Amino acid sequence: MSNPVYGKKAVESRQSERRSALFWVLVSGIVLFLAWTPFQTALFNGQTLEFEKPIFWAASLACLLMFLWIAQYFKSFQLKDQRDWLAVGVLLLPLTYILSLISAASHVLAMNMVIINCIYAIMFIIGLYVLRDKLGNTIIQITIMAVAYLIVGFGLLHWFGQGKAAGAIARLFSNTVLNGTYTDVVMVDSNGLRLTSVFQYANTYAAFLMAFLFAAVFFVTTSRKWYGQAFHGFMLVPIIVSLLLTLSRGGLVLLPVVFILLLLFLKPAKQILWILYCGIAGVASLIISKPVTELGLQLNETFSGSTALKGWGILLGVSAVVGFLGWIIQSFIAPKLEQGLNNWSAKKTSALWIPLGSVAVGGLLIFLFIGTGLKNILPQNLSVRLENINFNQHSVLERLTFYKDAMKVLADYPIIGAGGGAWASLYEQYQNNPYTSRQAHNFFVQYLIEVGIVGFVIFMAFILYIFYKYIRGYLNNNEDDRNSHFLYLIITLSILIHSILDFNMSYVFMGILVFLGLGGMAAVMDNKPVKSWSPNVKTARSIYSAVVGVGAILVLITSIRYVQAADYGLEARRIVQISQSFEEIKAPLDKDLSIRPSHPNSVLLLNSLYQSVYQQTQDESFFQLSTNLLNKALKDEPHNKSMLNQLVQSYEMHQQPEQAYEVLISNAYKFNWDIQWYEQIINKGYDLGMKALGAGGTDAKDKYFRQATEAFAEVQTGIQHLSTLPEEQLQGNPFDNTPDMILNAGKMYFMLNQPERAAEALKLGLQEDLTQTTQQETVRWYLAALQKQGLSDDALMEKLSQVDPSAKQNVQQLADLQF
Repeated sequence: MSNPVYGKKAVESRQSERRSALFWVLVSGIVLFLAWTPFQTALFNGQTLEFEKPIFWAASLACLLMFLWIAQYFKSFQLKDQRDWLAVGVLLLPLTYILSLISAASHVLAMNMVIINCIYAIMFIIGLYVLRDKLGNTIIQITIMAVAYLIVGFGLLHWFGQGKAAGAIARLFSNTVLNGTYTDVVMVDSNGLRLTSVFQYANTYAAFLMAFLFAAVFFVTTSRKWYGQAFHGFMLVPIIVSLLLTLSRGGLVLLPVVFILLLLFLKPAKQILWILYCGIAGVASLIISKPVTELGLQLNETFSGSTALKGWGILLGVSAVVGFLGWIIQSFIAPKLEQGLNNWSAKKTSALWIPLGSVAVGGLLIFLFIGTGLKNILPQNLSVRLENINFNQHSVLERLTFYKDAMKVLADYPIIGAGGGAWASLYEQYQNNPYTSRQAHNFFVQYLIEVGIVGFVIFMAFILYIFYKYIRGYLNNNEDDRNSHFLYLIITLSILIHSILDFNMSYVFMGILVFLGLGGMAAVMDNKPVKSWSPNVKTARSIYSAVVGVGAILVLITSIRYVQAADYGLEARRIVQISQSFEEIKAPLDKDLSIRPSHPNSVLLLNSLYQSVYQQTQDESFFQLSTNLLNKALKDEPHNKSMLNQLVQSYEMHQQPEQAYEVLISNAYKFNWDIQWYEQIINKGYDLGMKALGAGGTDAKDKYFRQATEAFAEVQTGIQHLSTLPEEQLQGNPFDNTPDMILNAGKMYFMLNQPERAAEALKLGLQEDLTQTTQQETVRWYLAALQKQGLSDDALMEKLSQVDPSAKQNVQQLADLQF
């Protein structure tokens, strides 16, 4: 007979081996996930198919990781301590986004954000458990740093004109390589060339670099191997140079803030070392910033192998020197420094003095670089950016305007918010002036209007609780335990602080880093059992696993379906380029819309097909298909301007201008600063009023004229408001009267028997040059309006008579008209 004890041990051994294998599969999956994600265009910026698809693939992969987590940690979850409850609490974050679907301004964008927050919740839960394992934690940290350094190198390859080489590698796993080059790694704006690497936005890349600059310094001071100290020290210069090349003022302003906050966690000896390394690398980077910038500008104009080699030689040579110094300092100076400051470190307030001194030194450096000639050592483009740092600078004023406008949104959607993508959908309705910005440039403000006060309070309570418990645990731990997860604090704190000024968290990769970081912090937080809760462990474990498992299955199915929808939409766009077959183009669009009925890209493309066929055949059924499609989609996407404009076009093609006009009038409040929308209302209102007048419909005429002139009055109010903006603040898009708008508004006031207002409006359109017919007509109606009031302008009449001999007679005829 077999021994039951040995049998039991064999079973336990096999189970242990199986769990170990599952653990390593899970860790390997996280590694691949972190390596793949940043090279996708994972910016949640709206309704672009190319941007959506990688997000849904990321969600699918995250769900697979979740299944592995359930298999590995099923028995570890007991709901007896605070960390386990955090794994429950994080589920509230996607739930608040699901709740906000009730009042979502855009169903498509809101659903996207539900899926994105499911990714974040999954990464937090996985991090909370996997990062407790010492070896697993080490592997993930190495992966994160390797990916970060790869991103830095990727950006510098493009800066030195070698984008084709980098693109040849990136195209294997990214859809943003066009013509052999990754899109916008070096972007161009009014400031010149700015380095963005995989983010395609310089300010977010600056936030990323800030986080990993401090991460690199941390590893220089904690690595026990000489090559670790030298390598991380070597990377300091490329990171700082890249940060300078972003030309990000926000990054430069917030870098010392985060630096000082991180210093507060360190002992005096470590604080001095951090300052020393940042100082050495910073000075070295500033010295080479000018030649590196100039060489990069040349290479992005015309590539030259020798010039690129020179640029790399300067950068790598100085980096090697700094890396060597890092090894020397860590080997010979750091031990003596820590030994010499042991007694000081034991004092309670010892960690405060150096950060306070750093504030004073930082203030002095800011003054020297902004207010003195020291800035001349910098490249000209960076020097100009530093000169413009002040609270009256246009980007600061614009951000303050965004935040004020966001509070108007919150006032209308206070409790559960306006859903994911609320700002992108609603900002035109609430904006103070005609800017264009699909991001609120503040993660916390954007989060607040998306999920309302309820969701925001839950989110802030969640992250603040983790920070609080992490800090408590940090203070009670020994040096090794403190260092084991400090990287996650660096990443999370750096990105979240910078996100006060920008939309870094709209990048799914950045969000993944933050939530994985929160999971890493929670993994070692000050943890206590929940004494007031004594659940049946088996039941609690089963319920939780079932909930997250079913949730992951639903997210996985939804994500795969959405990937299919995006593929169908992209296929239709490809077919349009090579074929004019209605059925061939329509087939994939129908498949897309069967999955996502209000998917804007496909709705707009399919409707344009219906409109085209209707124009060619005048077949009534295609008009019905067009309007039905748009009206159905607009129930989910009521603020989609492109859909509304297509609906107006459909009614006009069908000779239903009244219905078209109703669409314009009923949706005008959504686009308060769109001058083209106003122009349509005014000009079409005049046409409809004249049509009604010709048919003897005086009441209808008055209705259209009143609506159109009210719109004209709103334009004048808007123009007057724009004149009150601070001089430093940019207005945004053009917002001014057009000649046709002025003429038609003047005529309508005249025909509403309001000659004073007619003259006031028409006077806006008077010009010196009267050779144009529109100008002549404007003057005639203006003089007629004056004459109605018993006034005249002889000089203007004389001028008009020079181009129109019958001017007096024409003006008199207008003045005699009765309405």
